[in-house]
Amino acid sequence: MGARRQLGRVRRLVVKVGTGLITTPSTGPDRRRIAALAADIAAARADGGRDVVLVTSGAIATGMARLALPERPRTMPEKQAAAAVGQSTLMRHYEVAFKRHGIGVGQVLLTAQDISDRARYLNARNTLRALLRFGVVPIVNENDTVAVEEIKVGDNDNLSALVASLIDADLLVLLTDVDGLYTANPAMHEDAHLLETVEAVTDEITGLAWAGTGSGSVGGMATKLQAAQKAAAAGVPMIIANGRTEGALARLLRGEALGTYFAPKADRLGARKRWIAFAVPPQGRLMVDAGAVRALTQDGKSLLPSGVVGVEGDFAAGAVVAVTGQVEGEREFARGLVNFDAPEVRRILGAKTREIEQRLGYKSFDEVIHRDNLVIL
Repeated sequence: MGARRQLGRVRRLVVKVGTGLITTPSTGPDRRRIAALAADIAAARADGGRDVVLVTSGAIATGMARLALPERPRTMPEKQAAAAVGQSTLMRHYEVAFKRHGIGVGQVLLTAQDISDRARYLNARNTLRALLRFGVVPIVNENDTVAVEEIKVGDNDNLSALVASLIDADLLVLLTDVDGLYTANPAMHEDAHLLETVEAVTDEITGLAWAGTGSGSVGGMATKLQAAQKAAAAGVPMIIANGRTEGALARLLRGEALGTYFAPKADRLGARKRWIAFAVPPQGRLMVDAGAVRALTQDGKSLLPSGVVGVEGDFAAGAVVAVTGQVEGEREFARGLVNFDAPEVRRILGAKTREIEQRLGYKSFDEVIHRDNLVIL
């Protein structure tokens, strides 16, 4: 029996909608589409008592329409002003649409700092769960009115995957204005065909990504594939489907083969390791030799100083760092919480465990990164 047929067991899901699905360039929010979305979510909640969290784009596009801006703002203050104007209008449309079904909504605005800081991460998790217990649909968006580039998640595809991990969702659905992942851009290639199932987001799959063309869109297929990788590692299946298809959400939950289904990994990461892997931007990078790569990826070992051959960045002990092979430009294969700060790691490069105290004058840890704080990507 295919994985799709198990979707009826979903009890908690995250639904993400893109700007192009719920807004129009001239008028902002599309009342008809928002009403249809609210009806679909209401039906999903009523069928088996499912919890639903909605991640929505569209605040800046809505603000652009309200402010009669002819094109998307380019400067950060202008984007933030448009988001401030648009956010309240967008929420009002959602509140009206869900009220028709007797459902309340609650606004949750997040930045990358809220997710990367462990205490704030747990607070956001508890808030979302409390809203669900109250029978409310949390409506999540990035806090574009205050977020600058350094604290932005950057797109709501990745944000929705982080939210799915945050609340231990059973399914993530990205509703967009395309039918799913194609072998090529269907607008440009007549022979492009839809992929029904993707078992893993490999380099070959990543190569199929093509950018969205909508003027109000931030993401594209590339960010959706990044979201699929995050969701898969968290053990959450993900579907990209066309939100303009009538009853799309209900049909997906019945297991109907709409869109593209991304299978989750069987070995689901624990909540803490999911936070290390995806919620925190790395503060530096450690390059390791081939023996360390094998020890970490095949033998489940900790990273010892003897395997570290290079350090990049200026990070403190306890920071999240990326781990790569020693070849320049080699892809990150692991991420973890480092036990030493950057200057200390530089002083113990290549050292045996017994040599740490000799080089530093003290020894607080044997490992640069303990295996309990290490995630293989």
